Amino acid sequence: MTNQQQTLVAERINLLSQWFWDRGKTLGLAESCTGGLLSSWIASQPGVSSFFRGSVVSYAGGVKEALLEVPRYAIESYGEVSLPVATFMARGAREMLGADWTLSITGVAGPDGGTEEKPVGTVCFALCGPGVEKRVQKYFDGGARTEVQFQSAFYALELLLETLNE
Repeated sequence: MTNQQQTLVAERINLLSQWFWDRGKTLGLAESCTGGLLSSWIASQPGVSSFFRGSVVSYAGGVKEALLEVPRYAIESYGEVSLPVATFMARGAREMLGADWTLSITGVAGPDGGTEEKPVGTVCFALCGPGVEKRVQKYFDGGARTEVQFQSAFYALELLLETLNE
């Protein structure tokens, strides 16, 4: 991560933390292709334990089923990288972690695993909160795995901030 990227991430994490501190709400995550990257950014901020409930890093479909209660039919019908699975992941994390707000990320970070329908860089996000459920599919043409992971985690952070401030 470049110094400029570190500064951007730190600024966004500060805004996110302040939002949760000001409102006394809690946050949980369910990450797949980012492998906990967004969680580590949030956990790097001192004092986040007052709102950050934790994260489930679920790579395998069986883990998504067992821990996040993603129905098998959703994985088999839509694939692990899909808006329905991302939505079930966010809902499952909300239930499991007892958080007011949850966000999930599932995608194809590469370099392998892409298909014509879902090329490397395809990432699905879902956000659940009180009376709110949002789903977004994005394509990040970053090339390298770490770049796709960075772009995915940063986009998730932006999506969360945008939604919280609506």
